[in-house]
Amino acid sequence: MGRIVRNLGEGVTKHYWYPGQKSDWIKSGIAVGAGVLAFVLSLVITQNSLVAATLGSSTTTGIGGALLGRRDVTALQEFHDMAAERRAAVADSGRAAWRGTVQGFVCAAAAVFVFNMPQTGFVADWLLPIVPAIVGALAHTGGMVYERMGQLGKAASESTGRSSSKELEPTR
Repeated sequence: MGRIVRNLGEGVTKHYWYPGQKSDWIKSGIAVGAGVLAFVLSLVITQNSLVAATLGSSTTTGIGGALLGRRDVTALQEFHDMAAERRAAVADSGRAAWRGTVQGFVCAAAAVFVFNMPQTGFVADWLLPIVPAIVGALAHTGGMVYERMGQLGKAASESTGRSSSKELEPTR
């Protein structure tokens, strides 16, 4: 949970609480900005709003999915034991539910956005609206794999660093 603190006067402080952390909101803004940029560029280049909507929303869901996938793996590493720390585990579950809700909403909104473009037909009405959700899901999995491989690589380098330092120690 994030918090903004404003001093309104002497002895008066107002706290604004918002879900997520500031860095997560900045990353979300980058994903939306990249999607808008992709939409505008592809609209200018192709002059086709359906293609532009599909590319723009797929860019947003792709970047957002990768970021949420990486965050999910990090959160799993920090997840508290339910038996020992019930309150912290419930908070962890709430944050995971929030991330899942946001990802589901963005995918649904992207499908509605693509579906409401003026073109019609089987491809425009049935296939292209699900493309952003598929891109987001694949990017989420890719983000999870990327983050986990980074963690495993770091653990492996730390373990080899320890074993090599043991090899350099003189024997007695």
